Amino acid sequence: MIRLLCEEDYPQWLSLWQDYLTFNHQTLALSITQHTWKNLTQSEALKAWGAFSNTGELLAFIHIVKHPHTWSDRHCIYIEDLFVVASARRQGIARQLIETVYAYAKEHQCHRVYWVTGANNIQAQGLYSTLATKMDMIQYRKVVE
Repeated sequence: MIRLLCEEDYPQWLSLWQDYLTFNHQTLALSITQHTWKNLTQSEALKAWGAFSNTGELLAFIHIVKHPHTWSDRHCIYIEDLFVVASARRQGIARQLIETVYAYAKEHQCHRVYWVTGANNIQAQGLYSTLATKMDMIQYRKVVE
């Protein structure tokens, strides 16, 4: 079952979030994680869906940012985070989550959905290539503190 995450999901989400951060070789202060959770469950611009097993176990999440942009008069959606627990991978859950975002984008008349992934994340790219067009863009990043 896929649904929007709610306050009661925090303990399970937190566990998966920590696994996701570890997967990406990242650490965040608890205050940032708590701020993220608050935004995901209370903001109009950020949304989070979870994929749950029949027993209610959170198996995966997807986080989006809905925002305006300069090439259309409609919003677009950036998939910022997508994570599936190792034991549930290759079962179609990531595809279902992305398709859920597509349905949300259509319902809210958004212009497009886009995301980035690691150049070495070949397994994910195999799926992504069946769901969207791979662009020839290179991302540059500067952390401003």
